[in-house]
Amino acid sequence: MIDATVANFETEVVEASHTVPVLVDLWAPWCGPCRALGPILEKLEVAYEGRFKLVKINTEEEQELAAAFGVRSIPMVMLLKDGQPVDGFVGALPEGQIREFLDKHVPDSAPEQADEAEPSDAEAASAPALPLLEKLQQDLATNPANDNARKAYVELLLKDGRTADAKLAFEPIAGKALADARIQALADWLCAAQAAPGLPPVAALQASIAANKRDFDARYALAQQHMAAQQWTAALDELLDILMRDKSWSEDRARKTFVNILELMTPADAPKPAPGQPPVTDPTVESYRRRLSMTVLS
Repeated sequence: MIDATVANFETEVVEASHTVPVLVDLWAPWCGPCRALGPILEKLEVAYEGRFKLVKINTEEEQELAAAFGVRSIPMVMLLKDGQPVDGFVGALPEGQIREFLDKHVPDSAPEQADEAEPSDAEAASAPALPLLEKLQQDLATNPANDNARKAYVELLLKDGRTADAKLAFEPIAGKALADARIQALADWLCAAQAAPGLPPVAALQASIAANKRDFDARYALAQQHMAAQQWTAALDELLDILMRDKSWSEDRARKTFVNILELMTPADAPKPAPGQPPVTDPTVESYRRRLSMTVLS
């Protein structure tokens, strides 16, 4: 069970729901039925052995999230899959009815979790880029299956503008993108870097957008240009504009790329937060996570 806040909502709820159904319990300390329902949900999370994730939102402390969910009465429970609410109920239902509710939506088994440690960014910060590249090359020559070394290697190549080399280095892990957020983010960055030379110039894209605010193809192309140039916040602004006007445009492509950029802006070895605590993130990343959450739920 995790307590959600505006700061960690995107990570713990929206992103997590693409891997496992997320059950959101909206409650308040003064609510008697909430206190009766909470232990039942926590018991079921344990009983279902990872087949869904329980997240609790204190509506007294997180009023923005409560408003985003349209809370009128509590306890209110919502189930999210793939970033979207799919079902829910209001009130303290008995355990049997909650099991019936869950059984309609949760998978038969829990998703597998990767437990390999990420390579330390401290090493990258303490050594010049070329020696680190050489070290990673040696690591991969010794153990080509070291995915974490390969991710770090691809990232350094992209930062250095070596798109062709990055593409070759990325190929052995390309098939793992759906199961690994970092690989997925690197795939998006590589795609933008490859596409950028063939896209219209930034000025031409900006002119197209000025003439038609809903020219989402031009906006996405401009976001890709910014990604290729590692201008992350500029790319996020264009993607956010698409989401504010059409959240489902192009099969959710703008939101997925937005999330991938936030991943790229977060160090691969960022410390994991303590249970129930929000992650320690860059203020810019936190601000954009919050804006995304509010936009997706609006």
